[in-house]
Amino acid sequence: MTSLPLLGAAMPLDTLDTLRDWVLADQRDLELQDFTTAEVLSGDWQPLVARARALLDGYEGRLGIHGPFWGLSLANLDFEIRAIVTKRLLQGLEVCEALGATQMVIHSPYTTWDYNNLDNYADARDRVVALVHETLAPAVTRAEDLGVTLVIENIEDKDTDARCLLADSFSSDAVAVSVDTGHAHYAHGTHGAAPVDYYIRRAGERLRHVHLQDADGYADRHWGIGLGTINWASVFDAVAPLDGRARLILELRDKAQILPSAQRLAAMGLAR
Repeated sequence: MTSLPLLGAAMPLDTLDTLRDWVLADQRDLELQDFTTAEVLSGDWQPLVARARALLDGYEGRLGIHGPFWGLSLANLDFEIRAIVTKRLLQGLEVCEALGATQMVIHSPYTTWDYNNLDNYADARDRVVALVHETLAPAVTRAEDLGVTLVIENIEDKDTDARCLLADSFSSDAVAVSVDTGHAHYAHGTHGAAPVDYYIRRAGERLRHVHLQDADGYADRHWGIGLGTINWASVFDAVAPLDGRARLILELRDKAQILPSAQRLAAMGLAR
């Protein structure tokens, strides 16, 4: 019998400053959140990298970053905007190289509108995939060179499978899938999508990253674990076959909830 899965967390450097001992004690997976905006990526981010490296002295865990996403659809119809999206993704990968990070979270292009309308237009599904390939291809090549995996996170996705098939279409180890539990629970509660554990099971072996956050099924709450209505036993049962290959990242709005959330999951006998 395998041991309980080890929790990691997403946080900015200011929070890492206070939770460093918790992260390093068990070499937990870590996702840094300081490199998502244009202001940072087009500015001088080297001091942030230097600070991160100092805080992570002695760290041997799996490091990732949340990549840029604000206003950056991978399937934008405007070729000039797609060029900006590609630029931001490549900037994020520069940060990964400087940090030694091996994973970068990016956002799915699929919307709730897409779920009801992609089959309403001829070749619309193929068009989305083609646009994403145009946007993402340079970043995939760069990620392959760096040994970084781009994980595509569900955002508005009502369809459990579309972004999984999108990831498959690259035929690259540098493209995999992420599931955000709160986003899936929102889609389930508000739009009638499948429950959270179905998203995880449908991702299968493509799944390399999970954002753990609790929610009420109405909005993207990012609450601490146990403060919403997600069935956590089903989530961890669905994750179990991956045996640690997917990073389990607490992504909470209130960073003071990281340790209590980890303690709640430990008390439930689901994680450590």
